[in-house]
Amino acid sequence: MTSCTQGARAAASSRMEAKAVPQLADRDAEVFIAQAVRELVASGIPFLVAGTYAVSAYTGISRSTKDLDIFCKAGDYARILAHFKARGYAVEIEDDRWLGKVFKGRHFFDVIFASSNGTMPVSDQWFEKARRIELNGSHVSIIAPTELIWSKCFVQQRDRYDGADVAHVILRAHDQIDWHKLLGYLEVHWEVLLIHLLNFRWIYPTERDKVPLWLLDELLDRLAAQRELPLPQTKICRGRMYSHSDFEIDVKEWGFADVGGDGEARSE
Repeated sequence: MTSCTQGARAAASSRMEAKAVPQLADRDAEVFIAQAVRELVASGIPFLVAGTYAVSAYTGISRSTKDLDIFCKAGDYARILAHFKARGYAVEIEDDRWLGKVFKGRHFFDVIFASSNGTMPVSDQWFEKARRIELNGSHVSIIAPTELIWSKCFVQQRDRYDGADVAHVILRAHDQIDWHKLLGYLEVHWEVLLIHLLNFRWIYPTERDKVPLWLLDELLDRLAAQRELPLPQTKICRGRMYSHSDFEIDVKEWGFADVGGDGEARSE
């Protein structure tokens, strides 16, 4: 079999029909989204469609969204912004650690290459199992369910919580999730994964078999081993990985260490 034929078959096998598409909060944005997606494809820079568009594609949930989330590697982030700037779009670097925006008038899309808490750098791995869908007349790569869950695990703020998205993706795309890979992404923060899995089991008691038993056993075994250990000596609050503002008082007034930096010693 020729490499050309193999490539064609691989491309065909990655294609999927989106189960739904979001409803744009501003219907006038549809033309902007279509043009932006065509320009992204024409640029030749690798990118992934994520966010609400991906949730809709995998779950069939069609909900309102105000924009489009585009994920890329950190090295391509500036290239995408520069590409659009050269074509008359306005660009903004909202946070050089993870987020830029591309505007035309009041419409925009996000260019994301990591998470705000630094745990989620987009890498080549994100593109390995990406699927292909048609979006506004263009064929694009869409984030795989594994990385989609990973991208939403830490979105837990007072005014935004993506746990429902995680549960719905597990429910509707569990057979497409690479559970070993997901555990690898959350290796350091395995308790966050356990929280989401227990949340799923509670929400869908009849669907518990959608999560492999080996994974639950592994996480519960870690929990059992952890219970036998002494408490950490440094007071730590990882809550700011969920919400920078909601857990600000813990770091600024109560003596807890942030994700990085020093904290007070735990009193006996």
